[in-house]
Amino acid sequence: MMLNFAKVHFLGAAGTVTGSKFLLEAYSKKILIDCGMFQGLKELRELNWKELPIDVDQIDIVLLTHGHLDHVGFLPRLYRQGFRGKIIGTAPTLAIAGIILKDSAKIHEEEAEKAAVEHYSKHNPVLPFYTIVEAEKTITLFEAVEEGEWIPFSDKISYRFQYNGHIIGATFIELDIDKKRFVFSGDVGRVNDYLLEKPKKPEWADYLFLESTYGHKLHPTEDLEEILSEVIKETIVQKGNLIIPSFAVERLQMLMYVLWKLYKKNRIPNIPIFVDSPMGNNVLEVFKRYPQWHKLPMDEYAAMCNHVNIVESYRETWETIDNPRSKIIIAGSGMVTGGRVLTYLQQMIDDPTTTILLVGYQAEGTRGRQLQEGCHEVKFFGRYFPVKARVKSIESLSAHADQNDLLDWLSEIKNIPEEVFLIHGEQTALDAFRVKIQKEKNWNVCIPKLHAIKELMI
Repeated sequence: MMLNFAKVHFLGAAGTVTGSKFLLEAYSKKILIDCGMFQGLKELRELNWKELPIDVDQIDIVLLTHGHLDHVGFLPRLYRQGFRGKIIGTAPTLAIAGIILKDSAKIHEEEAEKAAVEHYSKHNPVLPFYTIVEAEKTITLFEAVEEGEWIPFSDKISYRFQYNGHIIGATFIELDIDKKRFVFSGDVGRVNDYLLEKPKKPEWADYLFLESTYGHKLHPTEDLEEILSEVIKETIVQKGNLIIPSFAVERLQMLMYVLWKLYKKNRIPNIPIFVDSPMGNNVLEVFKRYPQWHKLPMDEYAAMCNHVNIVESYRETWETIDNPRSKIIIAGSGMVTGGRVLTYLQQMIDDPTTTILLVGYQAEGTRGRQLQEGCHEVKFFGRYFPVKARVKSIESLSAHADQNDLLDWLSEIKNIPEEVFLIHGEQTALDAFRVKIQKEKNWNVCIPKLHAIKELMI
């Protein structure tokens, strides 16, 4: 009997958290699972500028687990390198991905222009990573499919997207290749989430590609509403400002909802709340368009939107900064890597009455991680700013499953996988989670290196 093999190329999120890209080759078909940007450490970010070590124009399709930048942000570069196939995901995932790609391209263009004018880049000429035109051309390749339905791709391959919490539209992807099932977890969401239902669970996996962002940790059982209300009250007493760098997808909407709830329960006063994230505002529209994908009642949605001040222009950003009242400012980006939050920090980070509240995972090498670890100064816009603001963190707001959630997500797999590949984690998390799975389940676990290629029997 002739043996057949599939080949998997680990092009990202291998030995690190970001840059998710996995090329699966089987029966003359080439399928790319996710196509994300590297974020964080400089040596990772520099990988974004390199050509992929594969024939991009030979890729048949791209399947997207969800719309976050570290899962979709490389798509316009893929287009530039010759890809013209379909990019497939759930309707909300593609809506989010479209928003993120256009916003990201706009930021790339603006930052390149600013760096060229102010001469703080070593590159000449200063080029954007990709342009708005390239992002828009990429979006023309999008094709939405239904969650939960098997879709035939060839006589030997079919695939299915399954609800996974995390952010609106997010899924894990199952591929049946001949008689073997490949499961790509994407990012697994929390069991108890303010806005989303709990993730579905895979029931069979011959080869499992499993995220490990919090594979070494349990989220603290802290009272989120109590912490937020205390921080807000302290801000008012100090006559200061509370700046919350936020991811535009899910986190921003969750914060709006929690703050609205606190106000409704009389747990916080009617302090002005400013939401300054053009991308976040667009994501609010996705919640409105796909109510079946979340559990926020639409009357509550309307009330929370009316309760906050949506900043719609850069002029309004400066008006918000000049407003002397104590206020809450929620602005992108969540890891302080760019976006409107930098404009606020430029003016307020050296003020001891300012509080910066970090509310999600801060990748290694990001400004958010530096602030979390107590840096005394932080560099952006080509110069250093002293950090005199108080910095606090809330870990329980993470949209990622922790170690217990991940083990629970595996609990309905009926077979013993032939191999489990731990991806999308920093080395400490990967090592700890490998040991945990081997001890709890006695499964064969591998931690692949970046650009590794694995042959798997099918």
